[in-house]
Amino acid sequence: MGRLHTAGGIRAIGKKYDFRTAKRLGQNFLTDLSVVDQIVESSEAGPRDLVIEIGPGMGVLTVQAARAAGKVAAIEVDAKLIPILRETLAPYANVTVIHEDVLKTDLPALIERERILPDGTSAEQVRILGNLPYYITTPILMKLLEDRVGVQSITIMVQKEVAMRIAAPPGSRTYGALSVAVQYFCEIDYVVTVPKEAFFPAPKVDSAVIHLRLRTKPPVELLSEKLFFECVKKGFGQRRKTLHNALTGICDLDKEATGKLLEVCGIDPIRRAETLSLEEFAALANRLAQPGLHIR
Repeated sequence: MGRLHTAGGIRAIGKKYDFRTAKRLGQNFLTDLSVVDQIVESSEAGPRDLVIEIGPGMGVLTVQAARAAGKVAAIEVDAKLIPILRETLAPYANVTVIHEDVLKTDLPALIERERILPDGTSAEQVRILGNLPYYITTPILMKLLEDRVGVQSITIMVQKEVAMRIAAPPGSRTYGALSVAVQYFCEIDYVVTVPKEAFFPAPKVDSAVIHLRLRTKPPVELLSEKLFFECVKKGFGQRRKTLHNALTGICDLDKEATGKLLEVCGIDPIRRAETLSLEEFAALANRLAQPGLHIR
């Protein structure tokens, strides 16, 4: 069988198993081993760790992760890739292939089930890595964060544009609701840009690897996390509107009350959501969460 990280190898495997890449699943296989190494190295996976890999494809990243980690649980949605993975990963006794859709997977239960290492001890840390399909990057990432699955880090390859949005600071053109959400849950390292030529078949855009370290404590103190994210969602819902207009209606506040809310929080009502820091969104949410709110 041809090598996993070459176009020729991928074609040979595809021919052997009558496998064709599915555009609907966003299948683009990484062929640059240096990038594979950077993903595994930046994930900080070690021999006492459990790695959950999302979308192993034909297993090129899985192989390197298996060499670094105590155990790898690889979640693959495409049934046609399962027999390929069973062959390519056969030499690695510390790999489990799981045929599931990660968006429908009970990740806490999976982690609890898989965290026993081959030596019978329990993994000390859990790390997630993967090459995420562009079309469902955000749903997968938000599931991992919102479900609080108890992992230490997430190292993923995503569309470069999405990586830039995730890491964007307040006031930048790409800063948005996704930026706020990920920065609330994680500290972010932008690892490397990956050109489209590093894949087979090549996608239309470049990718990037980002490393997310899950925070042990939120960066802001909140009375209500739910209200915090409601402020973020409503603020960015119509991002060209001023905050005065965009936030009107939150918690049933009319326009006058919304103006007073912003005034009390020291926020100019003509600003837009893209200029607000996490601390300013937190100030709005905490004010809204206070009992006996007198701004109407």
